[in-house]
Formats: sequence, C-alpha cells, structure tokens
Amino acid sequence: MDNKYKNVIDKAVEKLYERYPELDERFGEAGRKKCYEDNIHHFNYLESAADVGEAKVFSDYALWLNSVLVSRGMKSDHLIDNFNCIMESLDETDVEKGKTFELYLKQAIESIHTADKENLPST
Repeated sequence: MDNKYKNVIDKAVEKLYERYPELDERFGEAGRKKCYEDNIHHFNYLESAADVGEAKVFSDYALWLNSVLVSRGMKSDHLIDNFNCIMESLDETDVEKGKTFELYLKQAIESIHTADKENLPST
C-alpha cells in the first residue's frame, strides 16, 4: 500500500510496537498491517482538516474513533500513544503540513482527555 506519508507512518508504527512489544506477540504481522492502515485513515482526516483549516474535523474523528475503540475494550491511552508516535515521527521527517498536523494531533489528544474526564463516574 503506497501512501505519501509512508515514511512517517512506518516510523510511527515502529515506535508504537517498540513501546508495546506485546502487540507483536498478540497480533503479529497482521496487527502491524492493520495499525499501518489505521494510520492512513488518521492522515486522511488530518489532511481533510488541514485543507479546510479546521482542527475540529480531526478532533471529531478522534473522539468518534476513541469511543469505538473503548467500546471494544481498548483504552484511550492506546490511541493517544499512537498520536504521540505520529507527532514524534513528524518531528523526524520533513512533511509539508507536519506542523499543522502536530497541532491538530495535540488538540485531538486534549479533546480525548476532556471527554474521558467528563465520562468518569461520579463518586
């Protein structure tokens, strides 16, 4: 699968799997491929958000995706860590809209944190 962000995505996936070696044990090469494909979707939404100049486009996508992942037993931290890996990879490469993407990723992470706080059970 060819993509103009392939280098960044490859780096981000590698970073994620270095941080969570159990992912390889659990999902193997098929998991890496799925992770790569998921990151393509992230970049598609980042590009759409950048094209219209609206961080909310990406934040809304991130909130929706996070709710889907959490409903399937994952934690918000997994998506946030993936976004952090993307930001680190953007820092290491020369991507045309890299700084904009980093800003949108940071805002999405903040949106996820805020949503998680709002969804905490009251004590």
